[in-house]
Formats: sequence, C-alpha cells, structure tokens
Amino acid sequence: MPEARNSSHDARLIRHWSLAVLSTGSCSHFTGEKKTTGGHLRPKTLARVLCDAAAHSHRRIPEGKHKHQDSSMVAAAAAVAAALLHLLAFASLAHAADPYAFFDWDVSYITASPLGVPQQVISVNKKFPGPIVNITTNYNVVVNVLNSLDEPLLITWDGIQQRKNCWQDGVLGTNCPIPPGWNWTYNFQVKDQIGSFFYFPSLNMQRAAGGFGGITVNNRAVISVPFDTPDGDFTLFIGDWYKKNHMDLRKMLDDGKELGMPDGVLMNGKGPYRYNDSLVPDGIECETINVEPGKTYRFRVHNVGVSTSLNFRIQNHNLALVETEGSYTMKQNFTNLDIHVGQSYSFLITMDQNASSDYYIVASARFVNESLWKRVTGVAILHYSNSKGKASGPLPDPPNDVYDKTFSMNQARSIRMNVSTGAARPNPQGSFHYGSINVNQVYKLRNEPPVTINGKKRTTLNGISYSPPDTPMRLADLYHKEGVYTLDFPTMPSDGPPVVGSSIINSTYKNFMEIVFQNNDTTVQTYHIDGYAFWVVGMDYGEWSENSRGTYNKWDGVSRCTTQVFPGAWTAVLLSLDSPGFWNVRTENLDTWYLGQETYIRVLDPQGGYNVTEMVAPDNILYCGLLKDKQKAQKPHASSSSAVPSATLNGYLLAVMVLLVATAFVVE
Repeated sequence: MPEARNSSHDARLIRHWSLAVLSTGSCSHFTGEKKTTGGHLRPKTLARVLCDAAAHSHRRIPEGKHKHQDSSMVAAAAAVAAALLHLLAFASLAHAADPYAFFDWDVSYITASPLGVPQQVISVNKKFPGPIVNITTNYNVVVNVLNSLDEPLLITWDGIQQRKNCWQDGVLGTNCPIPPGWNWTYNFQVKDQIGSFFYFPSLNMQRAAGGFGGITVNNRAVISVPFDTPDGDFTLFIGDWYKKNHMDLRKMLDDGKELGMPDGVLMNGKGPYRYNDSLVPDGIECETINVEPGKTYRFRVHNVGVSTSLNFRIQNHNLALVETEGSYTMKQNFTNLDIHVGQSYSFLITMDQNASSDYYIVASARFVNESLWKRVTGVAILHYSNSKGKASGPLPDPPNDVYDKTFSMNQARSIRMNVSTGAARPNPQGSFHYGSINVNQVYKLRNEPPVTINGKKRTTLNGISYSPPDTPMRLADLYHKEGVYTLDFPTMPSDGPPVVGSSIINSTYKNFMEIVFQNNDTTVQTYHIDGYAFWVVGMDYGEWSENSRGTYNKWDGVSRCTTQVFPGAWTAVLLSLDSPGFWNVRTENLDTWYLGQETYIRVLDPQGGYNVTEMVAPDNILYCGLLKDKQKAQKPHASSSSAVPSATLNGYLLAVMVLLVATAFVVE
C-alpha cells in the first residue's frame, strides 16, 4: 500500500504545480529535483519536462506569424502543459477517480448592438453570452480566467454548491478580486449535483453588461431520469437590458438615482424579432431556434437580467416543467411561467404544431404598467424545418391578472419536488425528510425600500446595509485578522436607524436553519444563498408570524437556490448547514444588491473545521486588504488583439502529447 499512497501524493503535487503554471504562465515551479537512482523521473522533473517542451515549441513562431502573438502562444502553451500535467496526475491515481474538465477563458470587452445601438459588453472568449459549461455529476472543473477588463473581476457559479469549498465561490466574502490583466484558476467539483445553472461576474453590476453563461450538469449514466431523453437541448438566457453600460448604471445608483425602465429584453444576447414596426426598429438581430416537427426538446431558461421579472411563453406550445436549479419537479404543463431574476427552469417542449408559420418565443416584463413597458419584451423565433412562413400577428397574451395578485404566487406554490425519483444519487429526492427535522436557528430577514444613510442611497436587511470589507472574511479568519467583520446580525428586523456595516450571521456545522424573507419593498426581490439548496416551504402576502408555519409544505417543497419574494409578502425556506465556510445570502436584483441588500452565513465546525470538514485554501489564492503584502506580483498579460490559430495549437499540442505518452512509460 505505500506505493499507492506515494502515487496519490505525487498526483496532488502535480495538480498543485499545474495550477501554478496556469496562474503564472511560467515553468519556474518545477526546479530542484534530479532523476532517481533507478532512472525514473520524479514528479517535479516530469512536470518540468512537459512544461518546458510545451513552452519551447510555442516560442518557435511559425513563419508568417507576428511577434505579438508570441505571448498568447506561450500562455496557451502553459495552459496545454498544465492540462497535460493534470492528466499525468490522474494517471497515477486509480482509474475510477472522478473526471476533470478544463476551460481556458478570456473575459474581455467586445462591441455588440443587441438593441441596434453599438455598446460595450462583457464577453467570454469573445462570446456573448459566454460558452456553456457542459459537465456531469461529480466532475472536477478547472477554469483558468484571464481578466482582460479594466476593472477587478470575480466569477461566481450560481447554484454550484462548492461543497465545503467556499474558496472557489467567486464573491467578495471569500475571494480577492482578480486584478485587470491577471488570471486566476478556479478548481471545484460539482459533487452530487445535477441540473441547470449559470455563471456570471459578481462585482459592481458587471452582469448588467454580460459575462454570463450556462452550466449544465448532466446525470451519470447509472442514474435514471424521470422523463425520456429529449431530442435536443437548448439554453436560453432572458433578461432586461439597458443601452447604458454597467459603469453608467453604477454611477446612477451612486448618485441616488433610479435605473428606470430598461431599454429592452434580450434572448441569448440578441434583441427582439420585429413583430411590431413601431416598437422594434429595423436591423436588430434576433434569436432563432431551429427544431424538427414531432420531436421533444429540453429548454433550459435562465433570467440573467438586472431587476425585471419576466413571463416566459412559446406561442401555441405547452411548457412541461421538469427541473429547476438542480431538483426534478413533478411534471406539469404551463402555457406561461413567471421567471424571476436569477432563477433557472427546465422545460420539455414537444413540436406538435402544424408549422403554418414560425412561432413566437416571448419574455415580457411583469408587475408593471404594460402600456408603458411594451418595448421591454424579448421575442425570439421557434422555426420548424417545415415552416410555411415567418411569424406574424400579435404576440401570445401574457397572464391577465391585473386584479389577481395571487396568480404568480400560486404558480410558484404549485411547483413541487418529484420525491419518487433520484437526482445525482439513486435514492429518491424525498428521502431526506426535511419537514421532520427540528429547527435550531430562525432568522427573519426584512428588506425595505431604499433609505438614505450618511447622505447615500442604500438598501438594507434587518436595518443593516452590507459593506464588503477589503479583506475577504474567510481569508481574515484563516490568518486570524480581527475586526474585519462582526457576528451580530440580528435574528429579527430592527426598528432602529439603518446602518452600514459588515455584520453577518453566525451558525454551526449541521445546524438546521429557517430563514424567512420578508419583502416590504414595492417590487419583487429574488434571494439566493450560495453553497446550498434550500427547501421553499411557504409564501404568502402580509407579515410573517409564527402562526404562518401552519401553512408550510413539509413534504415536497421544491429544493432550489433562488426564490422569489413578492412585494408585501414573505417566503420561508429551510436549509441544512452541512458545508462549513462563508456563504453569501443576497438579492439577485442587481440594483438592490449593489446598494447593500446582502449578508453572509458563517458556518463553523468546532469539532473538525479547516482541513477536516472544510477544504484547505488553494495554493494559488490571491491576497488583498490586510494581507496584500503576501501577494506576489503577477505581470499583466491581458489578451492580444488576435488569437492563436487552432491549427497551430493543434501541432504544438500533438508534440506535447507525444512527450506525455513517452513520460507515461518512464513512470510505470
């Protein structure tokens, strides 16, 4: 057994070194080791061989290439070498180890005209929206992010639970931002998860400019799915959109102004189909989804907008809801469904119409004066291969609930978990009987309309407007830096004067918590909790009281990570705190989030904790705030204007792969 133990140790070392390569683009980490007496190369020597070979081959710029491409080639070489080093590490482990998926992202500005006016948007690898992360349960995901913006960047993975690993969460409570021109590598596992999620930049309203993309976590083959395999899979991003860039929107909020009515709704980064000549100008590109008659497709729909709830519908087609944010639901048909900011749903949609023409796909603003908000409507096209013409005529009607404020709430209440099927594991989703567990912590979080604190417009939870400290709280704890935050977040709303602070919720590993979100504002707020899926057990209008628990669903409440809270209403959730760390609790509405409507839950394990029930900090961790002196400088290396041709990289990749194969024989 000692041999296996050493192999595992070597694998961990090589993974550590390869992450260092991705972060620095340098092979300098692999020094100071000689061959063993038996002639076998030690792990660090192997790593150096691969890294140097890849970098050397990339420095030989092919004839006809320009010198300014050299840096991007070397950076790509480092990524290739690192990926191969990871593969080498896995070769020394058992073949049953969970697979890895590698991604290399350049986050940069590009110019796009989604509503007919050129504007700066945030892209990932020059794509807007960004690429889909298509993985399977238990995959390890490695994403090297190069920040080519002119401001700091963090990517958060909405709905990915980061089991016991808040270091990868991509929010200010756990991570220092990636400075402009720097890169940083995320490394996490989608442990025991399935479903439809998305990623986005979490700082300073950057999501209002893009930078978002989908995360699809597929079931393992051994786990049955509660519906037949669809004939195709589409991801659709819907969201309100402004022609102003995110920096201008930010300044408006800083100046105490409202953002006002959005300029439109985008679908997959594109503007509306010209269904009405007076509302939609000519020359706007719209999204078209091509389908075959008689087939059934899965649509994963994400509201990635700023602050507007949207009603989603497809002309003449039923939406069979089957999954939301990692939980299979009881299958039910909707003609339309309200999707609130930050929420994700999966529908099965059968192409059962006669295709006399194309069909409208619509996402329209909810809970607004529709006569004034007509232009805030996204329209895409569903095109059958045998379609007989273009879509024309009026859009399918939105819900007629002007005098029925319970319509949308009843829709939400009707969404139930399918407790008879498995999800990421073979046991039924309902085998965890949340309704019979004793709650040992209760928090009622109340938000109000914006207030003025010290002359500035702010939003609050329980009278506290959160201000992120310069030092990430988890990092401050690791290095015993005191005074960064406080643990005095009130369990119930306060009627005292609002304050700005870094006050967070204190809890303990394996506690079972009840959180009631009370929305005393005039617009829908959606709340998200990082690190967990929670059970939505109740919602109603009015003020929550202890008597409200009599209405809770204690059997098949849907488990998800983002829930809507209607104005003048409450939503109650239950969550099992089985993952130590610091976890963000926030509204997904970008305006109220930016102004302070968030906090964190610190989950502490006094018996185990760091390196026992919580993963250790990654070796490539960034330092800032009180710990900035620990950070080693990274030479800025933002993206060049032209990318390395794939054919060129393929040649280099082949050369390095040959080296890898040769090396594999050496280590056997």
